[in-house]
Amino acid sequence: MHSDQSAAIAEALPSVYDTLIVSDIHLGSQVSRSRALLDLLQSTRCRRLILNGDVFDDLNFHRLKKDDWKFLSYIRKLSNQRSGCEVVWVIGNHDGGVAEVLSHLLGVDVHEEYAWTIGTRRFLAIHGHQFDKWINEHAMLTAVASWVYLMIQRLDPQHRASRWVKRTSKKWLRLANKVANDAIRHGRKHHEADVVICGHTHQAMIVDIDDSMYVNSGCWTDLPSTYVVIHATGELALRECL
Repeated sequence: MHSDQSAAIAEALPSVYDTLIVSDIHLGSQVSRSRALLDLLQSTRCRRLILNGDVFDDLNFHRLKKDDWKFLSYIRKLSNQRSGCEVVWVIGNHDGGVAEVLSHLLGVDVHEEYAWTIGTRRFLAIHGHQFDKWINEHAMLTAVASWVYLMIQRLDPQHRASRWVKRTSKKWLRLANKVANDAIRHGRKHHEADVVICGHTHQAMIVDIDDSMYVNSGCWTDLPSTYVVIHATGELALRECL
């Protein structure tokens, strides 16, 4: 077989991972990139898919677009045991009131947090809002801030402004750091986790904290969108999708 033919075959084959993790899809939001996420999942194979919170933007299903329904239909297909993929839904703060109902329709188990082991590494997926007191103590202001942020994304197709806000906002950066530190402490105390993976802050990152690894999978309302892959060896990587 010629080398160019081998390269073509390699490009045609789907990527294969032990675990793929996405968060903050916000279906129903005008800036949700459900089509891009569906394309990614259809070109990827994994033993485990974790939806790490905020799959939906709110309870209004009338806001769901055609691509959102196609994405949900594909998740329903993946949840079939014959697919060879375990689908796990970790609930986020935007999923309240939705997860339990749709888990029955989609055939997906819902968890507050989900721990698993690959080789010698212990992993924990938890959305991260549990470590954000602001959203619990200031519900109205949180809703307004979320609306403003989504408007910024909507008015700026290249998402330069929203990325600038996340890079420069001291409040945003303090939240990201607080979630990271609290998540690591929680993971070690309750699950003996070596790696803790969150969403919620929309701030994709990998940092080492006290001999543990904190990973944030970012979101699917920004450009580029980000996600986490874990290989069968336990090796982890943060990937981007334009």
